[in-house]
Formats: sequence, structure tokens, C-alpha cells
Amino acid sequence: MKYMLLIHSGAVDEQGGAPQCTVEDWMAYDKDVRDAGILVSGESLADLVTATTVRVSPTGERTVTDGPFAETREPEEARVAVEAVFREERGLLLASLVRRFGDLDLAEEVTSEAIEAALRHWPAEGVPARPGAWLLTTARRKAVDRLRRDRAYAARLAVLRADAERADAERVEAVAAPTGHGELPDERLQLFFTCTHPALAAEDRTALTLRCLAGLTTPEVARAFLVPTATMAQRIVRAKKKIREARIPFRVPGPDELPERLPGVLQVVYSVFTEGYAASSGRSLQRLDLAEEALRLARILHRLLPDGREAAGLLALLLLVHARRAARTGPEGEPVLLEDQDRGLWDRAMIEEGRALVVHALTGGPAGPYGVQAAIAALHDEAADVESTDWAQIVALYDVLLTLTPSPVVAVNRAVAVAMRDGPGAGLALLDALGGEPRLRTYGPYAVARGDLLTRLGRDGEAAEAYREALDLAGTEPERAALRRKLGEGPGGLAGG
Repeated sequence: MKYMLLIHSGAVDEQGGAPQCTVEDWMAYDKDVRDAGILVSGESLADLVTATTVRVSPTGERTVTDGPFAETREPEEARVAVEAVFREERGLLLASLVRRFGDLDLAEEVTSEAIEAALRHWPAEGVPARPGAWLLTTARRKAVDRLRRDRAYAARLAVLRADAERADAERVEAVAAPTGHGELPDERLQLFFTCTHPALAAEDRTALTLRCLAGLTTPEVARAFLVPTATMAQRIVRAKKKIREARIPFRVPGPDELPERLPGVLQVVYSVFTEGYAASSGRSLQRLDLAEEALRLARILHRLLPDGREAAGLLALLLLVHARRAARTGPEGEPVLLEDQDRGLWDRAMIEEGRALVVHALTGGPAGPYGVQAAIAALHDEAADVESTDWAQIVALYDVLLTLTPSPVVAVNRAVAVAMRDGPGAGLALLDALGGEPRLRTYGPYAVARGDLLTRLGRDGEAAEAYREALDLAGTEPERAALRRKLGEGPGGLAGG
């Protein structure tokens, strides 16, 4: 027999609202207990028609209710609805509120308060037909009330401005589409450019984007950066303070600025995905939660910039790479090289979506770096195996990429492709020519590539040296374990070479 225990506090604050435990706190706690493996069960306990509910009040009074279990089912449905809206539309809410009130802190506070109000009202009143619009209206009213009540927080002019815009906002809601993203004015593009403004430190841009646009809680962002929650909280506060003090505008750059600013926005999303695709440290090679958040952000950007070829290229690249996620690690979490992956595990629907976007990214003018990288990924995904891959075309695309973004990392990838086209000796010569590049001294994949090509050439002693160098640089335990196995391969083992 299984039991479900529901604990409810009847406490209220001085304004009559719920205690300041936000839905973000609940979501963070829920994730923590799931990750820790201490959540005993989350599945249905019994058929909803026949289940028995036992309630114990703070005074010890017990109430036993036989089916239909409606009182428990309705709060659960409301909670799921709030969580879904929160995850998907938090960026929409914040963007709309920041534009109206000009303060990111205020926008975050009233967004959380609106979600808490939903958790109180929706179980009793039902989930509204347009939940995002309900949250926006509630948050806006709370912001107006806050500005009226706290004169130390906002000047009288801000109150008048909020009042003047309230009618306009309600008019927007009245004419909005009843379903989908059309129900809220979508101002996330402005928020993207604010969070990734070049006046902010690079690490702060990524943190703020995850916090405001991906909907991650501060503890979740801290886990993404592998830092304590307090440290991340200080970083986010610092970024918001910079936005306020530097008066960073909440707007989309004009046509003259956009070509310079858009790459910074795309780079933040790409950086998040890179950490998810190949974690810099920890026990796992991949961090799928981060990769999927980056993919969601890339989808939002593409939706907001439908004619943007590089936004399409970034989304295509992420889809085509993420499609291989199930085949990239073995049963014990060990890395599986591209040539050894079971291509039957690749996500074909994701690949097809990515291929269509590549066409868009490469059509209508000179290709951008994300479009070119997506084209390379598409060639890998289209091939039946490594041997039938069009390595000549991949090398040619790397040549184009080197002209767009000269980088030693791109040069390393090109050398590996040349090795597949022309043989290990040709690739090794290119890698050795890059040996003096300072940025490659701490780049583990460079040492791994040298070790692999040296092994193919039968130069086991030199290969072992390269693998030891890579072992010192490896950030995750699966990478280190794989390199230790490489050092034990071959007659007598490379480690003894």
C-alpha cells in the first residue's frame, strides 16, 4: 500500500498573501530531491475514482474521504499547469513587465507573486483559458500596487507611467490570440539583447540569460556553472545592478547596430549548449538539461528572428548535434566516438528539422559561422557510417569556417577531417604545425587528437605521452576513464611505451 502526504500551511503574510516561498523555491526543491534520489515515488497511487484521502489538520483532527479524489487531483492539475506556464512563458512575462516598469528586480518579484497567486486561485477556480495573460495581468497589478505603496522604491512619475500603460496592456490582452504565444506581447527579443549587452561581463551575460529567459532558478543556474548558489546570486545581482546603473536600454538594436550585437546573443546560447554537450567538469560527459535549455532558447530566438539566417544556423547546429545524444555515451557513461556510435539511436526527426534549417541558413547570401558549422554537422548526420562520410566536403567547409572565424580550435577540427580524407600522417602534420599555439596548451581535445593519430601510425610511445597530457587536462571523470583505457591498449600497453 502507498500513501500520499499533502502538507499545507495556513499562514499568511501581513498583506494577506502566502508566505514568501515562491514557485521557484518549490521547483528547485523538487529537482534537488529527484537528483538526490530520495523522492520515493511520483506515480499515481491509486485509481482516482476509488482512492482514499486522509487529511490531518494542525490541531490533529483527521478527515477521511473516499473517492473521487477530486480535491487532490485539482491542486495537482493546477500545479502542473503553473509549472508549465512558468517554464515556457516566464521570459514573456519578464520582458513585458520590464518594458512597462523599467526595472528587472521589480519584474522578477511580481512575476513570482503572480505565480504564487495562481497556485492559490487556480485549484479552486480552475485554470484560465489564457493562463499567460492571467499571470501578466496579475503581475502588472501587483507592480502598480507596489509602486503606489512604496514611495522610497519608485518616484511618483513611475506610478503615473504604470497607470497610463495599464489600460494599454489590457487592450493588448483583449485583442491577443486565445492560444499559443500570441496571447502575450512577445518582447523577449529586447530582453535577450539586454541580458547579453557587451557592458556586462561575459559570465554574467550567460547567467542572466539562463535566469531570465530560460526560466532556471538561481540554484539551477549555480549548478550550471558549478558554483555555490550564494556566489551565483551575487553574480546575478551584480549584473542587474550594472543594467540599472549603466542605464542599459531595454530595446532591440537598430539596423546599424544589429550586425554587431546579434553575434553576442547567439554566442551566449551556443556557450550554454557547449557546456551541456561536453561538460567542462563533473561526473558526466553530457549535461542534457543544459543542452536542452540552450536548444529551447535557440528556438525562441529563431521564432523571434524568422528571417535571421544565423539564428536559423544556430538552431540547426544544435539540433543536428543534439540528435546524437543517446549514442554519445555507453552504459557506464563512457564517451563513444563518432565512428563507434550506433546511428540507429540518433534522433532522425531532429536531424530532418536541422537539415531543413541548414538550407535556410545557407540561402540568400554569404554563409555565417553557425550556418557553416551546421552544414558540417548535417554531413555527419546524413552519412551511413564514418567511411561513407563526405570528408572532402567537410574539409572544404572547414576552410570556409577558418576564413569566417580564424581559431586554433577550428584548425584542430580541420586537421582531424584531413586525416580522415588523406590519412593520419597528413592530419598529424597539421596538428604538429599548431603545436606552438598557446591556446591549445590547455585544450584537451588537441592532445587526444594527436594521441589517436599517433596510435594509428603505430607510434605508441608518443601516443602515450599525448594521452597523458590529455589526462592532465580532462575535466570529467568519463573522459579520464577513457584516456586511462587508451593508455592500457595495445601489446604491453601504451603506458609502458
